[in-house]
Amino acid sequence: MATDHLIPKDVHEKWQVREWRNAAGVLKTAKPEEWDDVMGCLRAFRFSTQEIVAGGGNRSALSRKFDGYLVDRGWKEKQFNTAIQIDKDDVRQSPTHKVDNFKNGVALELEWNNKDPFYDRDLNNFRLLFELRVIEVGIIVTRCSDLQHIFKKLGIYSSYGQSTTHMDKLIPRLEGGGGGGCPILAFGITEKLYDETMSVEEARAQAKKAKKKAAEDQLDL
Repeated sequence: MATDHLIPKDVHEKWQVREWRNAAGVLKTAKPEEWDDVMGCLRAFRFSTQEIVAGGGNRSALSRKFDGYLVDRGWKEKQFNTAIQIDKDDVRQSPTHKVDNFKNGVALELEWNNKDPFYDRDLNNFRLLFELRVIEVGIIVTRCSDLQHIFKKLGIYSSYGQSTTHMDKLIPRLEGGGGGGCPILAFGITEKLYDETMSVEEARAQAKKAKKKAAEDQLDL
């Protein structure tokens, strides 16, 4: 029996939710503090035209804002140094990928706009870390596929194409068992979380201004 009914109604209404191996039940009952952190983060999250237009490479302003909520509550980026030992003296290093956000056995990855093979990396990483008893639940936060019309409207669709990370690319991988036995929750960012209070022109001007200020601040260091 699925346990995604445990996710609060207000979160369900604004996020697309998918669950693998009763992840909601595991997270809420075994990791109540981390459950509260994640639900609070999802409730607080909104994204704006400025954040979409600004971009930002691997860690956009949008990503940093999302991660910042969790960092304030003790979550950290985490690299696990793992190895395979064969006989007494044969130890072979087998490091896993870094996890964007980790706390007390819960790993959370945010995939806003990467190439879709990043999902394979994330799911495989969750599988390995679960088998090593390092994590108990994995979470992927990504964007819903129906946000594409917003990107078309803003004239930046080419940066958010079909080969990038969105729910239609994640769900088949998740339900195909890409995460193995690891309980996994996937949350898709919907249009209901979009704050459209700024025009594209204003957003681009603000993004340019912010980029200039960041460069000036860097020179002052």
